[in-house]
Amino acid sequence: MKATVFLVDDDAAVLRGLEKIVEGEGFDVKTFESAELLLQSCGPQSAGCVVLDMRMPAMDGLQAQAELKRRGILMPVIFLTGHGDVPMSVRAMKAGAYDFLEKPVAADTLLARVRGALKLDEYRWLRQSERDAAQVRLSLLTSREEGVLALLLSGRTNKEVARQLGLSPRTVEIHRKNILAKTGTSNLIELGQLYYIADSV
Repeated sequence: MKATVFLVDDDAAVLRGLEKIVEGEGFDVKTFESAELLLQSCGPQSAGCVVLDMRMPAMDGLQAQAELKRRGILMPVIFLTGHGDVPMSVRAMKAGAYDFLEKPVAADTLLARVRGALKLDEYRWLRQSERDAAQVRLSLLTSREEGVLALLLSGRTNKEVARQLGLSPRTVEIHRKNILAKTGTSNLIELGQLYYIADSV
C-alpha cells in the first residue's frame, strides 16, 4: 500500500512551500486548500499521514481531525499553525494528534515528523494485516469449536471443558486437535496469541 503525505493549508503559498519540502524528499504528496477537499479525497483505506493547518475557514483543523476519526480515517495527523497556543496544542494532542508544530517550521523538523508519522502508520497497517489474517484463521472454526476454544483459553482442562459442555473428554480432545489444525497453531499458547491478535483494536 503506497503511503501519501496529505498536505492541507488554506494559504496557497504556504502549501506550495510545504509541497516542495516534502516532495523533495521523494514522498508521494497530495495538496488541498481546505479540510473539506481533503475529506473528499481520502478514506479508511488511505495510508500515510496528514499535515493539517490548524486555523482555516469553514472547517478548522480540530474539526477536520474529529471528522477524519469519525470516518475511520486513522492516519497520524501533524498540526501546523501560525497561531499556536498551549490550550490548542493540548486539545490537539488529547484528540490523538501525532504532533503540533508552529509555523514557520524548519524543513528538517517537518521532515523528521513526517517520517515518524509514516512509520507509525506503516505499523498500524501491519497490525491491521495481522489482525485480518488471524480473524480469517479463527473464522474457520465451528460454533462448537469456538466454545471449546474459549473455555480452553480461560484455563480449563479438557475434563473441565467436557463437564461444562456435556461432552466426553475424548470429544474435547478431538475438537482441540481440529482447532489447532484449522488455525495452523501448535499449542494453546500460540492459540492464545492468535486470539489476542484477532481481538486487538
